[in-house]
Amino acid sequence: MAIHAALTHVTHYKYERPAQLSAQTIRLRPAPHCKTNVLSYSLTITPKDHFINWQQDPYANYLARVLFEDPIPEFRVEVNLVAELSVYNPFDFFLEPTYEEFGKRKFEGNLGEQLVTYLAKPTDSRIFKEYSEGVDASDQRTVDFLVNLNAKLQQDIGYTIRMEPGIQTPEETLKKRTGSCRDSAWLLIHLLRSFGFAARFASGYLIQLTPDEKSLDGPSGTDEDFTDLHAWVEVFLPGAGWIGLDPTSGLLAGEGHIPLACAPDPQFASPISGSLEDVKTEFEFDMHVDRVMGVPRISKPYSDASWHRLYDVGQEIDKKIEQNDIRLTMGGEPTFVSIDDMEGAEWNTAAVGPAKRKLSEDLLRRLWLRFGRGGFLHYGQGKWYPGESLPRWAFSCYWRKDGQPLWTDPSLLADIEKDYGFDV
Repeated sequence: MAIHAALTHVTHYKYERPAQLSAQTIRLRPAPHCKTNVLSYSLTITPKDHFINWQQDPYANYLARVLFEDPIPEFRVEVNLVAELSVYNPFDFFLEPTYEEFGKRKFEGNLGEQLVTYLAKPTDSRIFKEYSEGVDASDQRTVDFLVNLNAKLQQDIGYTIRMEPGIQTPEETLKKRTGSCRDSAWLLIHLLRSFGFAARFASGYLIQLTPDEKSLDGPSGTDEDFTDLHAWVEVFLPGAGWIGLDPTSGLLAGEGHIPLACAPDPQFASPISGSLEDVKTEFEFDMHVDRVMGVPRISKPYSDASWHRLYDVGQEIDKKIEQNDIRLTMGGEPTFVSIDDMEGAEWNTAAVGPAKRKLSEDLLRRLWLRFGRGGFLHYGQGKWYPGESLPRWAFSCYWRKDGQPLWTDPSLLADIEKDYGFDV
């Protein structure tokens, strides 16, 4: 069962005076590989007098390149999207046999060459080496190693909201033992690469909704519906593809993780990048999420009061249907199958065949004489189904219910099986 959540994200820069901006690159559109179903999306730029060009970078991320010709007093970016948050199992994948065991895993073919950008040599500082040596690298399943490493970072690195720009180096994060989500993600990327995994930085939205029921063993999650920009890691696993790891929570990425940009280096995944002239700037940032639809689910079904209200509404509708004499009818579409070849393809799977048109016209003329005397025949285009190169044909008969004839001489209606000698 799903909840439809509407997310609004506004970033607003106000300048002391009209300022000249370079081309601004905006990476705030859900990435092509996003597992969460995004039902609608819009990006609104202020001022309206601008040029926008949608592109995809070398890593397949969507980029909006925005250009202002003249100096502008403000720069405002607003994103609105509706996401269908359906719970899915983040472990619903399989690995290639050569990658299932941590100590024996290997890239087959030239896969390693294709991933070389994401295998860049990590830092070799002393503090980093000491920490990596403390990671359990014993014989185990590859998935177990990744889960344990992700959980270890969540326990060892305290989370903090850091407003300063940029990302801490792995050394800084290990010394402080604290960092923002982007700092922990960058450290995890270095650790994964040190063990031979291809890893990339993921920037995106995180939507967290209050749970329907309190957890029996552990934290129950957020006390209110919440959303924010977030950062996590994606690791490439042959057979599974890119799998998200969130070292801030110690969990795998789920339906609330909406990736916007993924790259081997964080600088290529920043939400907005560009330059402007030196001018005093006021910065405003706002994000919120609202539930626009929530269907009943196992953990939160309709209450008894809700069922009673639904029942009362149904009774009111029934009264209005009866008062307005609304009647329901059932239509039907009879299907004709020739008894001479009931198993033939033209009567089961194929659109046309050797006998279908002739027998169909014969049936039409018999029905015409039985029900539609005084009517006329019309041969034309019928339904045209998606994916089919041509439309179906349709044989129709039209007549008046009051018996007044529309056509009086049936001999003037041609037989499609007869050659009358006419050319094009």
